[in-house]
Amino acid sequence: MRLYGRMATVFSGERQMGVEMRRREELIRATILVIGEAGSLDITVSRIAKKAGVSPALAFHYFGDKERLFLASMRHVLRSYHNDVVTALSSASTPRERLERIVHASFAPANFHRGVIAAWLNFYVLAQSSEEAHRLLRIYHSRLRSNFVHDLRPLVGDRAETVAGRLGALIDGLYLRLVLTPVESAGETAIETVLATLQNELNAAS
Repeated sequence: MRLYGRMATVFSGERQMGVEMRRREELIRATILVIGEAGSLDITVSRIAKKAGVSPALAFHYFGDKERLFLASMRHVLRSYHNDVVTALSSASTPRERLERIVHASFAPANFHRGVIAAWLNFYVLAQSSEEAHRLLRIYHSRLRSNFVHDLRPLVGDRAETVAGRLGALIDGLYLRLVLTPVESAGETAIETVLATLQNELNAAS
């Protein structure tokens, strides 16, 4: 009976953890949707909670305040992007292929969802005043740069750092410009532009 009681407690705890994780994910998805609807962070936790189908008190319990909820949402967006890059690189066999896969992942259709667009734009704004947002943004830039440098070194040698910086800045700049004037082929246009720039850099190195 004691063993059964302990097992029941463990299973109950696991179920509770599963419920909490699901509710957190629902709140994160709701945050991205609501930011997309509003186009800004001028929203309330109550509005997010209503979209997620939970109480505002529960949202505050899990995340503390609106900024922390937004930062959790951006971590989700960044993890999704990271997973897209890892998946894209898994089937690449040469440095050039890996570079191209990174560019394609950067402009995947998921990145042009209205909520994700609004989240990215507001993420850059928040990074000017929030230390945590600034830290997350630095991590994103650092990972993108290191991925580029790793595969550029065999192709352009000592110029890898410089070229990586240019490609990273171009990706960010194109994304910010295209999301403000969205068209159906925005991602494809951006990919073509970055790959053309990459080819120019490779030509210059050779």
